[in-house]
Amino acid sequence: MLKNRSIVSIDDIGDNELDDIFKATDEMSNALKQGKVLKLLDGMVMATFFYEPSTRTRLSFESAMHRLGGSVISVSEAKSSSVSKGETLADTVRMAEGYADIIVIRHPMEGAAKLASRFSSKPIINAGDGSGQHPTQTILDLYTIKRELGEINGKEITIVGDLRYGRTVHSLLLALTKFDVSINLVSPEILKVPDHILSRLPKGIKMKVANDLDSVMEHTDVLYVTRIQKERFSDQTEYQSVIGSYSIDMEAVSKMKEDSIIMHPLPRVDEIAPDVDSSPKAAYFRQAGNGVPVRMALVSMILGGK
Repeated sequence: MLKNRSIVSIDDIGDNELDDIFKATDEMSNALKQGKVLKLLDGMVMATFFYEPSTRTRLSFESAMHRLGGSVISVSEAKSSSVSKGETLADTVRMAEGYADIIVIRHPMEGAAKLASRFSSKPIINAGDGSGQHPTQTILDLYTIKRELGEINGKEITIVGDLRYGRTVHSLLLALTKFDVSINLVSPEILKVPDHILSRLPKGIKMKVANDLDSVMEHTDVLYVTRIQKERFSDQTEYQSVIGSYSIDMEAVSKMKEDSIIMHPLPRVDEIAPDVDSSPKAAYFRQAGNGVPVRMALVSMILGGK
């Protein structure tokens, strides 16, 4: 159903399509565990354009393509491409579509992937556009919740940290409206979810806004922690006023439900203490690991791999 489609927003994925992606991800995950060599996309090429730093997203996309039997060509930073000479994004993707079957782009400008999709005849995948969206991260986040807890419906999900600039938060919030969940939004006042995202949430959604994390911890099934993004602040005094607002340590973990989990899109700075990593609740590295099979499923479905 996703064949030849661009994924620039979480809105590009329908409810039934999420189920199909999850099933395909399970198949990819099982194939990887069994050490199977997949040649679903033999002869196909992915172009990756990462104009912002990336570790997990870039490596998991490129690993996914290689594991599907395809190959990758890449631009790892703007200064190593013709963008540094003044080439427009439109011209870049028009050029790239002649070299590749699918294009993955991360860009500091919100809306860049959507713009790119208007000029490309090949599918575009948004790997993060400024403080806009990060749809494939959201798909792997939802898959992680389902895999870890068995179900998404009926869960209480607390999202804490940088809700203003966090593109993973924006995509996740919009996606969670497809499920019967309760949502707690915990952040400093200046880092609340932007109005343009809140305005898109349906009326009647079960949502609580707070700045006190302790008030929601004991009921939380999924604690989704985010980094306060220094690079998004135009005023560094603002950043200094909120850095370290929330820190998850073992004392905080002890207040959580027995079968709850902690997630984080990574990278982390000081918002989760390293000793939390040993807790069975710490799902963030398992979450990151899910990036490869999820993106294998997506890319294969878009390019029609059998």
